[in-house]
Amino acid sequence: MRLSEERISHLSHLILDHLIDKGFLFVTEIKEPALRRKIKMVFLGELRKEDEIDDRIRKKIASYRRNIPEGSSEWNILYQRFYQEEMGKAGSL
Repeated sequence: MRLSEERISHLSHLILDHLIDKGFLFVTEIKEPALRRKIKMVFLGELRKEDEIDDRIRKKIASYRRNIPEGSSEWNILYQRFYQEEMGKAGSL
């Protein structure tokens, strides 16, 4: 699922507000915008990694000698298997 800039911004506000409300962070008004930007950067970085993994998996499946139609059960099984492998390599699981 792709997140819009507005959604990422909204989530960054929710995360920071929650951390402040629960007492995990004590933030001045001056530092809040910088922290929100940092949270957004983390989201964008993770989404970029996921896109790169998706591209690698699609290329891997496309490199098979025979055509495996996207959306077929075989394609979905391969995609999930390669996705699990890639996420394991990336330390995301």
